[in-house]
Amino acid sequence: MAEQGLTVEQAQRGARRLLAVLPADDAPWCPGTAETKLRDLAPGESPEESETPLVALAAFEGRRTTLPLAEGVEAVLLQGRLRAVADEAPVLRLRLTGPPAAVLATFAALAREAPALPPRCALPEMARALARQESPRPRRLGAPQLDPDLGVEEALCLLIGHLTEVLLWHAPIAAAGTDPVGVHQMRVAIRRLRSALRAFRPAADGPSLRRFDSAARDLANVLGPARDWDVFLAGLGAEIAAALPEEPRIAALMRAAAQRREAAYAALRETLAGPGFRALVWEAVALRELRPWRAEGDADASERRDRDLPDFAAGVIEKRWRKLTEIGPEIGDLPDDEFHALRLEGKRVRYVAELFAPLWAKKRGKRFLARLAEVQEAFGLANDAAVARALVAPLGAKGGGASPWAVGVAEGWALARARRARSRATGAWEELLAGEPFWSQG
Repeated sequence: MAEQGLTVEQAQRGARRLLAVLPADDAPWCPGTAETKLRDLAPGESPEESETPLVALAAFEGRRTTLPLAEGVEAVLLQGRLRAVADEAPVLRLRLTGPPAAVLATFAALAREAPALPPRCALPEMARALARQESPRPRRLGAPQLDPDLGVEEALCLLIGHLTEVLLWHAPIAAAGTDPVGVHQMRVAIRRLRSALRAFRPAADGPSLRRFDSAARDLANVLGPARDWDVFLAGLGAEIAAALPEEPRIAALMRAAAQRREAAYAALRETLAGPGFRALVWEAVALRELRPWRAEGDADASERRDRDLPDFAAGVIEKRWRKLTEIGPEIGDLPDDEFHALRLEGKRVRYVAELFAPLWAKKRGKRFLARLAEVQEAFGLANDAAVARALVAPLGAKGGGASPWAVGVAEGWALARARRARSRATGAWEELLAGEPFWSQG
C-alpha cells in the first residue's frame, strides 16, 4: 500500500479511512493539498490493496482547534506530536477552508509575518517516514509530464503546481548547504517554470504572471552565486588542486573560494527563510487556483487557450527553434558575447522542448533532446569556464584571500578548458542541425 501512496487512518472515534497521500503521476496538483480520502472502511475490512494484516505505524497525540476567521474562512489548527516506536516529531498544521480567494489572501498575509508554507508532505506520509526512519517521499520531482489531451490552460496550471512542489522539496536541502543538488534543482525548476510562463504568454498573460516571473527571477539571482561556487569547487577548482597538490598558493585560492561559497549560501539561507520566498510560493498557488489571466488577458488569448495543446506547443517550439538556428551552422568563430547569447537561446529551446516533448512520440523527442543536451553540455562547459574566470578574478585583489599568481593559474586553466569546450560545441551543433525536429513530423 505504501508503494502505491496509500495508507489507512483510524481516528479515536469514527470509521477507518483509506487515504491517498501521494498524487497520481499525471494528475494536476496544487501545492499544499492534503491527503485525499478515497473511502471509509467497514469494521474489520482490509483494503483490497493489502494481502496481509495492517500494522499501526504511528499515532498522533494532540489537539484540534477550530476558529472562524473573516470573509467566510475557517481555520483548523492541528498541534501535537507524531509518535512511532523509533522516534517522535512535533506537528503544527493549519488548514483553511472557505472561498478560495479569501483563503489564499489569508495564507499570504500570514506568510508575511510567520514561516507559513505549504507542507512538503501529507501528515500520514510524515508518519510513515518517521516510523521507518527515512525521509518522506517527494510529491513531485524533475520535469512535469504533459498529456496531449490536456487543455492549454490546464497544462499551464499543471506546470505551475508541479514545479512549485519541486521548489518546496529542494528548498530545505539548498538551505542546509551540504548537498549541491538542492541549489541545482531549485535553479532548474525556476528555469523550467519561467520558460513555461513565457511559452504560454500568447494564451495566458497579465500583471499577475509578470510579477510572479519577476519574483522567480529574483530568487534565481540569489541561487546563482551559490551554484557558481559549487560548480567551481567541484569542477575546475578541484582539477587545479589535484594537479598542484603541494602548492600553498593554490590551497589558499581554494580556501578563499570556499569562503565565498559560504557567504553565498548564507545569503541564500536568509532569502529562503524570509517572506519573499514564502510570498513566491503562495503566489504560485494563487495563480494555479485563481487563474487571474482570464480577467487580465484579452479575447485573443482566450481563443488561444481553446486550441489543441500539441498544436499550440508546436507553434511555440518552432518560433524558438527558428530564433536559435537563424545564425546558421558556423559557430566556431563567434565572439564570446555572441556565443554566450547562443547558449542562452539553446537553453530556452531545451526547456520548452523538454516540457512539450511528451505530447509527441517518445522516440522523436528523445533523439532531439539528446542532441540538444549534447550541445548544451558543451556550451555549459564553456560557460562554466567563463564564469570561473569572473569568480576568481576578485580573489587576487587586496583582501581577496588568494595571490595574483594563483588567480592567473585558474584563469589560464579556465581559458584552456573553454576553448576545448567550444570545439566540442561546434561538432554537437552540426549534429543538432542535421536532425529533424520532432514537432514538425506527421
